[in-house]
Amino acid sequence: VSDVLKEVEVQEPRFISSLNEMDNRYEGLEVISPTEFEVVLYLNQMGVFNFVDDGSLPGCAVLKLSDGRKRSMSLWVEFITASGYLSARKIRSRFQTLVAQAVDKCSYRDVVKMVADTSEVKLRIRDRYVVQITPAFKCTGIWPRSAAHWPLPHIPWPGPNRVAEVKAEGFNLLSKECHSLAGKQSSAESDAWVLQFAEAENRLQMGGCRKKCLSILKTLRDRHLELPGQPLNNYHMKTLVSYECEKHPRESDWDESCLGDRLNGILLQLISCLQCRRCPHYFLPNLDLFQGKPHSALENAAKQTWRLAREILTNPKSLEKL
Repeated sequence: VSDVLKEVEVQEPRFISSLNEMDNRYEGLEVISPTEFEVVLYLNQMGVFNFVDDGSLPGCAVLKLSDGRKRSMSLWVEFITASGYLSARKIRSRFQTLVAQAVDKCSYRDVVKMVADTSEVKLRIRDRYVVQITPAFKCTGIWPRSAAHWPLPHIPWPGPNRVAEVKAEGFNLLSKECHSLAGKQSSAESDAWVLQFAEAENRLQMGGCRKKCLSILKTLRDRHLELPGQPLNNYHMKTLVSYECEKHPRESDWDESCLGDRLNGILLQLISCLQCRRCPHYFLPNLDLFQGKPHSALENAAKQTWRLAREILTNPKSLEKL
């Protein structure tokens, strides 16, 4: 992937690879599941646009030229629509063409194929792995209006210092298909960018056994909850860990000795969400992470999750074999 992105950069210097290896891990790489990965490619220079999230597109925002005369000052001038929006889809379409050309040229031609039938940029590698490459803007120093309710005033977690850190960390705007807009074909939708809070969420889940808890939940999902209709992904688990942190605000609640209680609490909460067919995004509660999932798949997932929870509740050695 790194080599393909370097070739893209040679063809089009505006798409600079931000995939860097540090301490034997890649920064900018998210593990979605054991065979799926996402690389976020940060674009630069967004300055002449205003960030608009008025709630009309849940989970999404648009970038609008702050002043018509600044159009020519933008690095991305040909992707700006007549109404002054920077189109996420147009940028992605151009990027997809560049990646396809780079794959054709590279020495991995035999093992790397572009995934067809999607507007997203996805590579299938050795017929085993899928890597999605998502163009994005990093937004620091501002916080979305649609997340303005956070943190809730009556909850002591995460405390003012951590809140300030998280808000300074900001969020990302990703060019990808927005599931909450599926079926709505407005022009604003094709121009819209998806809000993502990966760094903010990671920062919130530092300390105590939070990361270990998430790790175990991801493993349980990968081994036991990979179900028809794909009702559950690891992001649902990450979201529920954040809600559990609110319910158990004291650091002592996240001591290693409490790990079993936290896992049980999260699995029971997950069952409740699956039965209600609703899982609100942690920062954007108007966005339902189960939207578009078949009801039968959610019901099946609730049954399977209950089996897991019952096993963990009744058998102290259950995690050794699960």
